[in-house]
Amino acid sequence: MSILVVSQFTVANAMAQQVTDAFMNRPHLVDSAPGFLKMEVHHSQDNANEFWLLTWWTDDISYQTWHRSHAYHESHSGIPKGLKLLPKSTKITVMTHIAD
Repeated sequence: MSILVVSQFTVANAMAQQVTDAFMNRPHLVDSAPGFLKMEVHHSQDNANEFWLLTWWTDDISYQTWHRSHAYHESHSGIPKGLKLLPKSTKITVMTHIAD
């Protein structure tokens, strides 16, 4: 069964455009990770500072392996300098795909 990982966070210091630019210009390191299927990034229409990162994986082991890898940490090197997140806004939810 495939999984969906939803990462949610809210930018606290008016840097939403820099975060958007960083995602649009991301280095695509995850794209070649074993088990990775696709990634989407969204922000709320009600709050442009609220981001939702969705990644699809073939299985939980592939996601967990990526999440603990050096490449995962390297992929975050593009985070805009000075970025602050709203305290306690970061949430990661792992979901099992059931049906299309």
